[in-house]
Amino acid sequence: MLITLCYEVVNWSLAKGRHMSKRLLGKSLETPDDVASFDRGEVGKVNLDGYRIALRVLQPGWRWSKHVKPWSETESYQVLRGYAVSGRTRVAMDDGSEIEIGPGDAYVIPPGHDTWVVGDKPFVGVDVTLED
Repeated sequence: MLITLCYEVVNWSLAKGRHMSKRLLGKSLETPDDVASFDRGEVGKVNLDGYRIALRVLQPGWRWSKHVKPWSETESYQVLRGYAVSGRTRVAMDDGSEIEIGPGDAYVIPPGHDTWVVGDKPFVGVDVTLED
């Protein structure tokens, strides 16, 4: 699954005219460059040569449209590419299609969706994006 995610990130990078880093880099998500905290959630981010790697920890009851949308500048959640470490989340696209994501799943979710934690365990996921 993680190989699929890496393949998607590489293809996305090349499609955007970005090149892969020519340096060996590594940072711990335990000491992030930036942390965004909000009701029922926290996202720690590290920046690596044009890529942002984020560790999302979302508590039971968290929902993007309830806990993030009120202060977001978008009507629905935007792109996510990542890997689910633990817990479960459900994604509903604006077109009505849905998917549930759980431990071990890699995911690529296009713009235009809502997402929420399913069950009584936190959802932990690692997201990979290009910095603009």
